[in-house]
Amino acid sequence: MTKKILITGASGQLGYELQKTAPNNYELLGTDVKTLDICNLEQSTDYIDKHKPDVIINAAAYTAVDQAETDIDLAWQVNHLAVENLAKISAKNKIQLIQISTDFVFDGKQSTPYLEEDYLAESASTYGKSKLAGEKAVLSFAPDNSLIIRTSWLYSAHGNNFVKSMLRLMQERDSLGIVADQIGSPTWANTLAKTIWKLENLNTTGIYHCSDNGVASWYDFSVAIQKQAIKQGILSKEIPIKAIRTADYPTPAIRPMYSVMDKTKTEKALGETLPHWQHSLDAMLEELHNMDI
Repeated sequence: MTKKILITGASGQLGYELQKTAPNNYELLGTDVKTLDICNLEQSTDYIDKHKPDVIINAAAYTAVDQAETDIDLAWQVNHLAVENLAKISAKNKIQLIQISTDFVFDGKQSTPYLEEDYLAESASTYGKSKLAGEKAVLSFAPDNSLIIRTSWLYSAHGNNFVKSMLRLMQERDSLGIVADQIGSPTWANTLAKTIWKLENLNTTGIYHCSDNGVASWYDFSVAIQKQAIKQGILSKEIPIKAIRTADYPTPAIRPMYSVMDKTKTEKALGETLPHWQHSLDAMLEELHNMDI
């Protein structure tokens, strides 16, 4: 039987990877803010009543972390109100809802990988607070037919992200200073997309973590980006990269200093180990290089 899947945020980097990796027998309805305003309950209800999807994957989010500190209302509308709308509609129509969340829901004060059920202290950023409110809305309105997947440090060959920004800066600058005291796990959106499809197929509910394996600082990540990009011929020269402290690079939003997530529960459900971030980075850069050739 063909499943009909509604993907919100289809033009973003995760939406791109979801469409690229979707099972062949799935019918995809890809929407973005131009075709469906999920902040509008009436419009969302009408769209879902008309198209009758079996599953909703909410890959839409307000992800401009620093900008969210001044664009507070829009961040809350997209990351909380819109999610609440989808949760209410999903519960009413018994549609499976998959909500993508973030490591920013954690305060970053822990020093061991976060478990799904770890206590969620108040996040320091508007982005983190609004995404956590979205999680709570899903659990409140659609607890029996929802799946929340938290991810971190997402990047892809499509869209804007840290990897592509670093490649651009490494071509433009003579040197870079990159924060070395924020620790997390980079995640290729391709890894996340494949995990979403597998968990969806298992009719999984609850909260799960998905990132590539391994741990890095932003400094470690940028060094690896440059090394592999030179090896693959994307960059022609090496520039010095200096490790700096968060205190040396103040930003409007406070980031979690440590946001590594435990993925034991996810890997057990999948029956396989998630890839290491360095392998995923190599694969993404190869894809990006082939796109440019």
